[in-house]
Amino acid sequence: MTALDPANLFKDTASPFGGRKVVDVDTHLTEPHDLWTSRAPASLKDRVPQVKMIDGKRSWVIDGDVVIGEGANPSSTVKRDGTKWPGLEFMSKQIEDCHPASYSTRERVELMDALGVAAQIVYPNILGFGGQNAARVDAELRAACVRIFNDAMAEMQEESGQRIFPMAMLPWWDAKESAAEIERCHGMGLRGININSDPQTHRGLDGEMLPSLASEKWDPMWDAATSLNMPVNFHIGASDQMMDWFGNQAWPDIDYDLRMGLGGAMLFVNNGRVMANLIYSGLLDRYEKLTFVSVESGLGWIPFTLEALDMEYMEVGIRAGKLKRMPSEYYATNFLSCFWFERRDLSQTIKRLGAETVMFETDFPHPICLYPIDDVDTAMGGLTEDEKVKVLSGNAERVYNLPL
Repeated sequence: MTALDPANLFKDTASPFGGRKVVDVDTHLTEPHDLWTSRAPASLKDRVPQVKMIDGKRSWVIDGDVVIGEGANPSSTVKRDGTKWPGLEFMSKQIEDCHPASYSTRERVELMDALGVAAQIVYPNILGFGGQNAARVDAELRAACVRIFNDAMAEMQEESGQRIFPMAMLPWWDAKESAAEIERCHGMGLRGININSDPQTHRGLDGEMLPSLASEKWDPMWDAATSLNMPVNFHIGASDQMMDWFGNQAWPDIDYDLRMGLGGAMLFVNNGRVMANLIYSGLLDRYEKLTFVSVESGLGWIPFTLEALDMEYMEVGIRAGKLKRMPSEYYATNFLSCFWFERRDLSQTIKRLGAETVMFETDFPHPICLYPIDDVDTAMGGLTEDEKVKVLSGNAERVYNLPL
């Protein structure tokens, strides 16, 4: 492992969190190339996700030749020496080029120690932030890929000494299978689930289009999540509809180097569509104890969105009596959100949302991650000590039931 230079970790300060305990609620795993092949049964070893040479370059494939990661990019912007690649340079790199903390449990824990981070929540890359790439193969293979991934994540959590907490991936195409997997993962000690936000864009195993998450068809999944107190995380880009880095967000004459930046910024705001649908659907009147986390989407758009939902509901929806409460009231009882780069009026935004609904993240090791880490303590200067503790660790410990 390359030794980490503390100067590469912190920007402008040697104590970015004011000495407080920190839980980083959004990081990612650069999946080792043998994550699935080393755990797959012999009958599926050639079909599970793996890296092969396709058209002269490495690519992640599933089912032998279905490309799900052209170029096998590790989605890590942190070099072996602990510094970051500028711009889009990371896209030409391989797993051997990036820092081992991107893919190794031991090195990740060592990095956390260097950063002053007590625990991390971890999300996937290769099968999609919401597991959507699994839908490209048959029922047996997609279910096996999810189970193998979750088994590997339970191993990672244990190897980390209960400091790294990956969110479980679901067989989101089937409500009963999802409920069973929630129960299985809870039994392995995993602390939350990671969900595809738009199943209605896919066909189920019966060939029919799946319903949206508001449908009662998904009740077995919601029953399992609420009974086991497993928070439901919807990460940006957690569906085919949401994942659009270089596609339809930017105008065709926007420079290529700027398209990813524009697409990424729109991904943050697009999580508002998911939140708004969850609220307007009435789901939270049926499942009052469901907890959702909007991951890697930031904070600033939320107050406006909630106010807009209230205004629209008063104008066109309240006479129908569809909801038990005003739309904005569901945020405080059923949602949490995360920040990393926001600095303008950060404390005021947190106060508007309620400090008990906000958590801290870095998005390590993705290209927009908060690395090096700046003075987060000063950025939250308008908060009380109790509010800072809630944001940096207390809310995460409560929501994810962390044994810290």
